[in-house]
Amino acid sequence: MNIFTSAKCTGYSHPGHPERPERISATLKLLKSQTAIPMDWAEPGSVTTEQLLRAHTESHLARLEEAEDFEMDTPFYPEIAEYARESVGSALAALDAAKKGKSVFSLMRPPGHHATRQRVMGFCFLNNIAITALEALATGTKCVAVYDFDVHHGNGTEAILTNQPGAWFCSVHQHPCYPGTGTRNVGSNCYNYPLAPHTPRGEYRKVLTSALDQLLKAKPDLLLVSAGFDSYARDPLAQQTLEAEDFYWLGQNFRKTGLPVVSLLEGGYSTDLPELILSYLKGIENK
Repeated sequence: MNIFTSAKCTGYSHPGHPERPERISATLKLLKSQTAIPMDWAEPGSVTTEQLLRAHTESHLARLEEAEDFEMDTPFYPEIAEYARESVGSALAALDAAKKGKSVFSLMRPPGHHATRQRVMGFCFLNNIAITALEALATGTKCVAVYDFDVHHGNGTEAILTNQPGAWFCSVHQHPCYPGTGTRNVGSNCYNYPLAPHTPRGEYRKVLTSALDQLLKAKPDLLLVSAGFDSYARDPLAQQTLEAEDFYWLGQNFRKTGLPVVSLLEGGYSTDLPELILSYLKGIENK
């Protein structure tokens, strides 16, 4: 398992904010101490403005440099544009490794799936997974599937990829919940699976399976995963029911597709996040 990460991504914080550096530092501590899965560690790669502009506008990139809060829950941080680029760079490096047959996970912050083409929102500044999908399509991949199991709807990814030739997107998420979108399918290629709060685990698994089956109908060459762990039963920002073994099961299902799989960390705000990520990685590695 190749883990793409950087200690730099713990360098920004806001008092009391749930998207905190410990999400990464505590996970790194556990992953480096465990022995169930052999792991190789890699740094993010470089990112060009051309790659970013496939998903975002020039005005969006310029806004990241302006020292003014973006939303009530998404403050401005000094050098946040560079932190966001590092997160994209990790995703793109993971993509390159996956195309070479390696098992990969991008363990970085900030997350990205709420960032739209021209708006920062929901702790997200650049849309890591949409940029990665568009990079894959621009470099020879014919069909890319994006699977988002974060408890919050991947509205930014959907907005960027709607009707994008060669891209297919699905999101399994709680509704009602932030950002309040994702109640219906959009365009010709974006599928949404809203679930009520406190959905029983068995039903939740059935919907997760249906979403993956829908994506596989497109016969993709690559599977990109927005891996959010906030559908966990004890996550403080939502009201869902999944346990660690459900994330293991998800990882197994992705492995069984036989596709190159690139997983990028999105949400997950419980102190149990390190164990949830490890369980998911064990599923991908079938350990």
